[in-house]
Amino acid sequence: MQIDQHWLLDAERIPSPNFDDRPDASDISLIVVHCISLPPGQWGTQYINHLFLNNLDPAEHPYFREIFQLKVSAHVLVQRDGHLSQYVPFDKRAWHAGQSSYQGRERCNDFSIGIELEGSDDTAFTAAQYASLSRLISVLFDHYPKLGKQRITGHSDIAPGRKTDPGPGFSWPRLLTLLDDLPLDAPRQCRTTPQSAE
Repeated sequence: MQIDQHWLLDAERIPSPNFDDRPDASDISLIVVHCISLPPGQWGTQYINHLFLNNLDPAEHPYFREIFQLKVSAHVLVQRDGHLSQYVPFDKRAWHAGQSSYQGRERCNDFSIGIELEGSDDTAFTAAQYASLSRLISVLFDHYPKLGKQRITGHSDIAPGRKTDPGPGFSWPRLLTLLDDLPLDAPRQCRTTPQSAE
């Protein structure tokens, strides 16, 4: 897996209009893990793309009437089969975190990369998703030197009480075990739990 001009060469490129400049493009220092499914609990649809491209039709599902006007995006989506889609280049600010704080620093969109997993809080994610996510995080570590294992968190950790994802269906130990198998020249800072449990 490779990054060129802040785009993953191994991902399907689906540019979203929902991004802007970071205050400091060199300050990419946090990875935020989310989950999403549209409609809720359904997989394999194109509705996540439609949401991130501002094309979600409120007539297609009752839930869409609540969210179709949102202007949101993530950098990358990891689908159930492990397929990767990228919507925003990593040096730009995707609109994924909303009101948020990490270790006392507000506005996490300014300095984070947002990764969405297709799924729901209480449903187990797939082996293909963990494999793709760990490979993605590995290449991000290689490309952005301020990232490391201690700089990965969940949406629920940066927006407690407002967000619950990736939820109990996501196994932090499983992800961290996969990251422990990184090549020896990759960053290997120790992290054993998500931020909220530290």
